[in-house]
Amino acid sequence: MVTFASTPITPRNMPTVRSVHISPVHEFSKSSVSEITLIAGQGVEGDAHCGQHVKHRSRVAIDPTQPNLRQVHLMMGESLDTFSIPDGEMGENITTVGIDLHALPTSAVLVIGTTVLEITGLRNPCADKQLSGWAIRKFPAYRR
Repeated sequence: MVTFASTPITPRNMPTVRSVHISPVHEFSKSSVSEITLIAGQGVEGDAHCGQHVKHRSRVAIDPTQPNLRQVHLMMGESLDTFSIPDGEMGENITTVGIDLHALPTSAVLVIGTTVLEITGLRNPCADKQLSGWAIRKFPAYRR
């Protein structure tokens, strides 16, 4: 269950985790799994982005000692549904429903089960060469 810590939640508007995903290698999409393990200060156990220092290749190239502020990627299921994109295809670790992730300010706190996540910012779009062909067609704004 996902709850925004400072917002009262009723059964009617209950935000939830719809699915979870992982990939041990840097790929665009992640595989759906039945559960993930979150490691404090590192991210999703076994995921390519797990660690205290940056794992995104573009950021590693600049400074591999930067702190990893993108340890867990979240995506709104409603956004995926708009374009008929399967969960995990955009590289998210957690697909949610019922919570407007874009409306959350930096430093907002999400509680998922017994885990507390801090929002550190929006994810930058990947370069075209990393997008699969259908994603480029679905998201022409990502073209450079």
